[in-house]
Amino acid sequence: MTKKSPSVRRAALLASAVAVLGLLTACGSGDGTASSPSTLPGTAAPATDGTTTGSDSASPTAPSSGSDTASGSGTTTPSGAVSASGSASTRCHTFQLSATVGRNNPGAGQENFPIVLTNKASHTCTVRGYPGAAFTDASGKQLGPDPKRSSGTPGTVSLDPGQSAWAGLTFSNPEVSGAHAETPTTLLVTPPDERDSLKVKWTGGPVPVSGNSSSVFLTVFSPGTGA
Repeated sequence: MTKKSPSVRRAALLASAVAVLGLLTACGSGDGTASSPSTLPGTAAPATDGTTTGSDSASPTAPSSGSDTASGSGTTTPSGAVSASGSASTRCHTFQLSATVGRNNPGAGQENFPIVLTNKASHTCTVRGYPGAAFTDASGKQLGPDPKRSSGTPGTVSLDPGQSAWAGLTFSNPEVSGAHAETPTTLLVTPPDERDSLKVKWTGGPVPVSGNSSSVFLTVFSPGTGA
């Protein structure tokens, strides 16, 4: 048998190592990115987005940058009033709020419920834009898609301790529209620009979850309780 010189053997080993490295590289993902995280239902989109009708839902997105503080205009908003330019108060965070669903005010085949957020903190804070919302069953499974946004002009609502703001939750009565319906046990409510939700017991009966006229809509926040 002919013996190979040390330089020939080293060259052969190097070629083998390069081939293995190329094989490992080919087996990788190639894009260098991690998989997308799973999303949670009922998370509010940034309240500072432009408003649209129908196509925008309150799906999970990151809070808009700089939304924790006011616009810096130096103007203040009276308690419970709405300002189009912002407020000097700090935005309300989920842990500072309590949520309730007010009494239904039905009309023309529509069900209309006010979602009410109340400031339980010891200082003034503000809400602006749309809440996030999602119906869930007893196991926590979401029923139907996230609600859509009705057209509207967001204004900053300044809440002193104990004051409230409300946003409308409206949908066609399933018995009238013929949409497939289910009865939730809970409504998840997420304040504007927040990711953590508040759980509210749902006592409003069946809601549309699929089929024709099954969309649920949300309105912008206004001062008061919507009563």
